[in-house]
Amino acid sequence: MLHRTKDLEDYTINAIDGIIGHVKDFYFDDEAWVVRYLVVETGKWLSSRRVLISPIAINQPNWSDKSFPVAITQEQVRNSPNIDSDKPVSRQHEIRYMAYYGYPPYWGGSGPWGGGAYPGMMLANSTHGRSEVEQHLRAQGANEQIVTEAEKLRRQHEDPHLRSCNAVIQYHVHASDGDIGHVDGFLLDDQSWTIRYLIVNTSNWWVGHQVLIAPQWIASVSWEDRKVSVSLTRDAVKGCPPYAPESRIGRDEEARIYDHYGRPGYWAREVKLQNPEFRTMP
Repeated sequence: MLHRTKDLEDYTINAIDGIIGHVKDFYFDDEAWVVRYLVVETGKWLSSRRVLISPIAINQPNWSDKSFPVAITQEQVRNSPNIDSDKPVSRQHEIRYMAYYGYPPYWGGSGPWGGGAYPGMMLANSTHGRSEVEQHLRAQGANEQIVTEAEKLRRQHEDPHLRSCNAVIQYHVHASDGDIGHVDGFLLDDQSWTIRYLIVNTSNWWVGHQVLIAPQWIASVSWEDRKVSVSLTRDAVKGCPPYAPESRIGRDEEARIYDHYGRPGYWAREVKLQNPEFRTMP
């Protein structure tokens, strides 16, 4: 199911032994367009410190209670690596974070989460996303500290490409032949945590309308200029099915959008990721 990220803000994060806090933002990977962390503001129990919670920890969401149960404890969060959510999160910090919780890294595979489509698939196969160096060290019985330090050294110059969803709101969106509006939000897949669409408000050009733009149709993003350029024309955008915030976007609605632009749907690829026996099929 698709949800607006704005609607998920203030959801409660419930640990095994109590409330951790409430969602305030999402960090997404600007290459894969997948949410890697929820930014959670803790309550008085942890001096309102902001912490990062990986979707890997999240169990089945409770939509009626607006809460995300997570498979970690308050004590684990209290002692977790201190990552400043107001500054860019380095790959070294991510490696330390993943090692602390015992999660395999999400990077390095062919899918959104290692070699799989969903966060939980990484735990089912703990080698997903792990480098050959890490796998070799673990096979030799190296302890966690040695593995972590080796990965830090190997990836010390990598850019993790993490961005705040809230920071991208109001970015200008340009078609191949002119301006079409600004980013008004995001639609998030609640299983894979992939950002499926940018919600674009066209009020400066096409009054009273919002449209959905898939990240795959983005030609480039200028983070310094706060501008998103898409490989679509203004006429194509104007002719696409409009988006109504109160409506529920199902597969039929998604198919109409993709058909309008003459683009293949993302769901065929995900069937292959979910079913390894299909991966060799054309």
